[in-house]
Amino acid sequence: MANDNASPLVSAFDPRSDLPTALGEWRALLGDVNVRTDDQALEHYARSTSSSSRRPAAILKPGTRDEVVQLVKIARRCRTPLYPISAGQNWGYGDACAVYDGQVIVDLGRMNRIAHVDTELGYAVIEPGVTQGQLSRHLAEHGMPYWVDCTGAGPNSSLIGNILERGFGHSPYGNRFQTFSGMEVVLGTGEVLHTGFGHFPGAKTTHLYPYGIGPYLDGIFTQSNFGIVTRIGLWLQPIPESFCPYIVLFDADQDLLEAIPQLQKLRLNRILQSVPHIGNDLRALASDAPFPREQLPGHARLTPEVRAALRKGAGIGAWSMSGAFYGTSRQVGLHKALLKKALARVNAKVIFLPRHILAAGRLFVRLFGHLAPFRGFEKKIRIGSALADMHSGKPTGAFLRGCYWRHRQGVPADFSDDTDLARERIGLMWMAPIIPFRREDLALLNKEMDALFARFDFDCHVTVNMINERALAAVYTIDYDAEDEAETQRGIACYEAGVRRLFELGYPLYRASVRGMGLLASEIDESFGGAVERLKAALDPDAIIAPGRYDGRRSPRD
Repeated sequence: MANDNASPLVSAFDPRSDLPTALGEWRALLGDVNVRTDDQALEHYARSTSSSSRRPAAILKPGTRDEVVQLVKIARRCRTPLYPISAGQNWGYGDACAVYDGQVIVDLGRMNRIAHVDTELGYAVIEPGVTQGQLSRHLAEHGMPYWVDCTGAGPNSSLIGNILERGFGHSPYGNRFQTFSGMEVVLGTGEVLHTGFGHFPGAKTTHLYPYGIGPYLDGIFTQSNFGIVTRIGLWLQPIPESFCPYIVLFDADQDLLEAIPQLQKLRLNRILQSVPHIGNDLRALASDAPFPREQLPGHARLTPEVRAALRKGAGIGAWSMSGAFYGTSRQVGLHKALLKKALARVNAKVIFLPRHILAAGRLFVRLFGHLAPFRGFEKKIRIGSALADMHSGKPTGAFLRGCYWRHRQGVPADFSDDTDLARERIGLMWMAPIIPFRREDLALLNKEMDALFARFDFDCHVTVNMINERALAAVYTIDYDAEDEAETQRGIACYEAGVRRLFELGYPLYRASVRGMGLLASEIDESFGGAVERLKAALDPDAIIAPGRYDGRRSPRD
């Protein structure tokens, strides 16, 4: 694993910590099997796709809320910092790593209970270890008329973990922060807090109306280090009468930019119901094959000529957009017609992928896919099917194939939904700014970021997501060879320069990686930072929970 000495975040291990005493008490509480200090376990949790390896002091695996309460109280007495994770699959942002070396990982994966599903009102009460695949299977196996919103991170990613990072999926419930109600949180004091109406005994609306009465607290437990969330109520998407995924292809950059005003109007008027996803050609190429090293030895960026040839060979344009329509048959039919009408004067190809078309395509591939003229057709049907699954509550790891762009062996033959990108030594760093839903902003930022990536000899992989009616959540991906030390250091430099440039341009990150959290310090203004510090002092007075996580502090070495 690449050395990470250049990082501004190094260690928050309290010199007053009494780790031996804490370990003894935790073993008495959780059992030896759920308290790990062996090298194999520590190395597992230190692996990182983003070259941000942090070696923990120990791993704790509680199984209940009450165990979390007790282990927090022990940590407080022994002044030993904790770092909670849910599934440890925060790919590209830090994986299962803490912000600093020497923190004790609290792996909440054993807390994987689906405590309740209300099939009348459409919500589930879940713990942090519940994955999107687990909830999807539970709903299907019990014949419940709901889908779970899915991200492209695979079925083993935690729902609560993603929500607490304010991540997003791609269905009409894709802006996930808006689709949960009622948190249970263990504070740094060991107290248990219920938000919204949850603190009223016998309240029947805790998971139906998030705000309760009085101050709304839920937001301060996302992207923060004030407590450990042990339960939430998550709203579920009702299965519609009709469902139709779609893809829109744009031949050139200008074609997409000309479409942006029309797409924004469709989103503003709730015609585009899902969270449509737009990706550049590099994203599509990466999901098909690794970087062509034999054509460009010693480089990590395609030349314009090679890129154009690869695009032509794959039969794709500069950009593609995907989404889905939901509702009655008449609603879906109307929305399809409105999308086509809106893009009629733009050079764009709209393709609808209803279930019967995908089923016919899969049959065609089985019968004729082996014939030379149709060999590329199987990949298109596979991608279309994966898109349809993701938009209809069935998470898939198919989209993680694109993370192997700079991996020397390419996508492994045994790639599956269970593939561990950190174990595979994938190199991946994501910069994720929010930008106005305007073509001028998108054009400016794409130009700026592509020039910056070119300076460091990297391809600029871009995705843009219509997170709401007025803003786009962009992701600029640095794919690097994690086994090449020089390339890794170049990737780190590119990332840090990119984050600084985004703030200079007025497009701050909406989400930070372990590496990026240290870069936030110089960007946070005094009044905001002071308010956060006072909240931290009130809710976690001994700074036990995740020191360094989104608090803008730098290590003493800086």
